[in-house]
Amino acid sequence: MTQKIAFFDARPYDQKSFNETNHSFGFDISYFETKLGVQTAELAAGYDGVCAFVNDDLNAAVIDKLVTGGVKIIGLRCAGYNNVDFKAAFGRIHVVRVPAYSPYAVAEHAVAMMLTLNRKTHKAWMRTREGNFSINGLLGFDMHGRTAGIIGTGKIARCLIAILKGFGMQVLAYDPRPDLEYASQAGITYAALPELFAASDVISLHCPLTPETAHMIDATAIGKMKHGVMIINTGRGKLIDTPSLIEGLKNGCIGSAGLDVYEEESEYFFEDKSAEPIADDVLARLLTFPNVLVTSHQAFFTAEALHNIAETTLQNFREFFAGGYLANEICYQCNRTCPKKEKQRCF
Repeated sequence: MTQKIAFFDARPYDQKSFNETNHSFGFDISYFETKLGVQTAELAAGYDGVCAFVNDDLNAAVIDKLVTGGVKIIGLRCAGYNNVDFKAAFGRIHVVRVPAYSPYAVAEHAVAMMLTLNRKTHKAWMRTREGNFSINGLLGFDMHGRTAGIIGTGKIARCLIAILKGFGMQVLAYDPRPDLEYASQAGITYAALPELFAASDVISLHCPLTPETAHMIDATAIGKMKHGVMIINTGRGKLIDTPSLIEGLKNGCIGSAGLDVYEEESEYFFEDKSAEPIADDVLARLLTFPNVLVTSHQAFFTAEALHNIAETTLQNFREFFAGGYLANEICYQCNRTCPKKEKQRCF
């Protein structure tokens, strides 16, 4: 019997990538453009599994509807899982994810944002398109010799660190579980957050969103940073308290910011809103700053990453329906991929 999977928030590029990859798996896939939420969860009734993305809402009410409708597994086609109520899912429905798809994609996008903000290439492009070849106001700085502060030292951060070390930057890193062997090999130094804030010319966020990391960049943190610091966020929007970021930009404490994510992005990112005004006053204010670069959660968006996402997601479904060990299941007890090797893990 062919298992049926409902895909939510499915864009044309998702459908193309998954259709090409599904030739090797043979699932019966239905694509829904709408996001998964309380009002749309009933669309999944009768399906064996659902596939969700970063801005789908998997709260307790949604999970109740999925379970009632016979859904047995939620496959996240992303690494983050802060949009899932694991207390509601525990013991009732399995949740798997894609822990790594292309760390190079996200790391390279972070570097692209750094270079764009530093050398102001986006402004130069606009000027020359209009016949203005002045370079006044486009002054940047050498990355070589500067200090980068990297928060989190997972796979993406390590790719980024390798690139920045290639530029000749000094790297300070913070991680609640520092890997000293890696630090020695990579030539970086672990530091406490206050030290990292005070010394870094560029700060890039690569940690998961947890209760401990929510709004870790707030007014207090910004007050400890080097004046004119550049902040890059390709992780999760809620890592930054946006009103505090705006105040820091206004008073010059923050020299520039590159944001691929935004705390309230679900209403805007991945959508074409060009024909209507932006009703989100905070986002609208961010877009007025000449030293802020906002991209629409596209750091992951490379051909290699899309293929890897499709391959891993469908393999996760295959493992579940075959009754095997779920290598990428998220454990409620551990709040991460469970280290236990038994099929039942902490259930």
